[in-house]
Amino acid sequence: MQSYGWSINAPLPKLQEVPSTVASVSDYEPLARDRLTPQAWAYLSGGAADEITLHENCAAFRRLWLRSRVMQDLSGGDTRLELFGRTFEFPILLAPVAHQALFHPEGERATALAASAMSAGMVVSTQASLPIEDIARETTAPLWLQLYIQPDRDFTIDLVRRAEAAGYQALAVTVDAPVSGLRNREQRAGFALPPGVEAVNLRGMKQPEMYVGSPGEPVIFGGPLLAVAPTWNDLEWLVARTKLPVLVKGVMTAEDASRALKVGSAGVVVSNHGGRALDSQPATIDVLPEIVEAVDGRAPILIDGGIRRGGDVFKALALGAKATLIGRPYIHGLASAGAIGVSHVLHVLRAEFEVTMALTGCRSLADITAASIRR
Repeated sequence: MQSYGWSINAPLPKLQEVPSTVASVSDYEPLARDRLTPQAWAYLSGGAADEITLHENCAAFRRLWLRSRVMQDLSGGDTRLELFGRTFEFPILLAPVAHQALFHPEGERATALAASAMSAGMVVSTQASLPIEDIARETTAPLWLQLYIQPDRDFTIDLVRRAEAAGYQALAVTVDAPVSGLRNREQRAGFALPPGVEAVNLRGMKQPEMYVGSPGEPVIFGGPLLAVAPTWNDLEWLVARTKLPVLVKGVMTAEDASRALKVGSAGVVVSNHGGRALDSQPATIDVLPEIVEAVDGRAPILIDGGIRRGGDVFKALALGAKATLIGRPYIHGLASAGAIGVSHVLHVLRAEFEVTMALTGCRSLADITAASIRR
């Protein structure tokens, strides 16, 4: 049997404080692995198929070089930005990650507390382990809701209304996974949600008919799932039914970015689902320039995938992103030490980002341009 490095022993207890040996967010990865079951670790760390895209997301950032600038006037510098009428203290948001109770008993509650403590934006998953209203009560940080347009369209709108009432400030509609990716690492580990962990915000939703293709029959085509998969018409329908700004999450081509704006999207998130949906896609940072060119300043562009250093955040902004989202790094912090771990991950990345700004002579986010990097 193939091994992925986890211990055969029971998961270790959660940490009560951050060890002094944790210097970068990557140091949380082995701490998290030792505190999760093999099945939960496979769910968190794995990608689709051969995991080419999963690894390429990180590798592509390493191919970009920074241009240092010396003796610049950095007095009065800051990292603030405006998004949809709200000020964010720094351009790093917590990406939506489902089922966070898998990783820590407090789940999204701990993440929300950390976001509040660090003044970081948080995007809450439709498949969160807690009601979206409970999460909103736990934080003063800006909250967005990640949304899948469900086969039950009435239920989808009801969920949007709940988000509006709870004070969520934007919707990030994930569009790149009408079917689940083939995540072989999860299959090999025998992953299934354990008792007590569920997508509570989807309770009561009318479920589509289940279909499993028999040998010799189509597996996906001809079944009921694709018949109700959302299209651009559904996105336009959603935009018309909410006053919240709607971002399209999962854009990897200029064509789709342009189409998103045509149907009323307020922004796009360049994302390949963390390498979990379609393998052999390029890294998000590699397709960012073509999407920036297509959007041409008409809407903000955000990006996720492979961000492991504050320098990666800087590189994304230099290539035209307005802000970035992180996923696995903060979940590693959550799995290791709960809210303390998530807070520390955000602190480390922000510190690295500010150091990068200072050493490249950038006093504000507006100073970060394509001239700040080499390809």
